[in-house]
Amino acid sequence: MLNKDKKILIVGLGLIGGSYAQALKREGFYVGAVTRSQSSIDYALSHGFIDTGSTEVSAESVGGYDLVVFALYPNVLLKWLETNQGLLKQGALLTDVTGVKSCVVYKVQAMLRSDLEFVGAHPMAGREVYGVRNADCSIFRGANYIVTPTDANTPAAIADIEELGRVLGFARISRLSPERHDEMIGFLSQLTHCIAVALMTCRDVEHMSAYSGDSFRDLTRIARINEDMWSELFLLNSDVLVNQIDIFVSQMLGIRDAVACGDVEKLRELMKLSTSRRALFDK
Repeated sequence: MLNKDKKILIVGLGLIGGSYAQALKREGFYVGAVTRSQSSIDYALSHGFIDTGSTEVSAESVGGYDLVVFALYPNVLLKWLETNQGLLKQGALLTDVTGVKSCVVYKVQAMLRSDLEFVGAHPMAGREVYGVRNADCSIFRGANYIVTPTDANTPAAIADIEELGRVLGFARISRLSPERHDEMIGFLSQLTHCIAVALMTCRDVEHMSAYSGDSFRDLTRIARINEDMWSELFLLNSDVLVNQIDIFVSQMLGIRDAVACGDVEKLRELMKLSTSRRALFDK
């Protein structure tokens, strides 16, 4: 059970890690942090996001925590555990925030000490800014939180990570296998970022911002993108993402052909289907 006597460690104090820390501290948990930047630790301490923090990974800085949240890029997370898992408290429960799962969850579970347990999770929330100075736990309100358990997980650990999502303020908690998660995220998140990037890079129009309306701004909001994180996520889920891009390109070509041929009925059919599906998001 995720009660208030559990100490929680955030590894990686960026936007999401900082927002986790802020939310958990507000709920009365003891929160520690380990991150690379001393200025991030200082900021989190001064704003009451954490009780203690360090830039050094040691038995003292990471060994006293019952729950450890890794807010790191996937490859960094794997390297961190390879190097430092021996410092973690016996029986600690581990989770993450990474946007890909198949290439993370199984590798982590295979390498872990037998007394540790890892349950993958993905908070479907974020902003187009980075770092703990932009942390804001209100981004979790109304958002979705996906837990990706495997056969290696215990019911108690899965329940604790789902409870973590509720404590953080997420509106809906879902369970998906790592594979199903990656398929859905390849379409719902990664493809949409690809489209936004393509829109912003396919034309170089002088003074573009002076001519655009809400539609272009809405479609390209996520084009302000962290190139290091998203390129890693795209490549780690490449098979799924390439398939989703192919499906999208095929649909775009269908619209192109309808426009080129003057097929008003086909266009209206697609627009009616689009409108009906989009309406589900407004309920």
